[in-house]
Amino acid sequence: MALLLKLAQYSCERGDLTVLEHILPGSIKRIFYIANADGATRGGHRHYRAWQALVCLQGSVDVLVETGRYTRCYSLVSSDQCLVLQPNDWHLLENFRDSAIVLVISNEYYNEKDYIYERPSDETINIVRKESINTITI
Repeated sequence: MALLLKLAQYSCERGDLTVLEHILPGSIKRIFYIANADGATRGGHRHYRAWQALVCLQGSVDVLVETGRYTRCYSLVSSDQCLVLQPNDWHLLENFRDSAIVLVISNEYYNEKDYIYERPSDETINIVRKESINTITI
């Protein structure tokens, strides 16, 4: 199940320092970012093994998450939000706005065999779109 976290952020006259640690199980093995995607969709898959943490560093993006039990849309609008996706969380990034830059951190190296493109079963029992999701502060 996806989890939206509020990252620790320290602000002063020199800027903001946001800390992302102890988020994923294991060690960080892969980091990449998505940019120049306004109007596009990305993702559309889940994983067998990889956990991912998504942070929108600039702009905003919506992340649709389906598990087979629920569908939920998370709006990442601040760089102190971190959406943690478990391997079974099918996800689609859409509505990239304001030159969004999304940082993705994974506990697995890229492996094309780790990707599952099929959506979870149609047993979705609770559909929630763009609701206010409670966040956990770490």
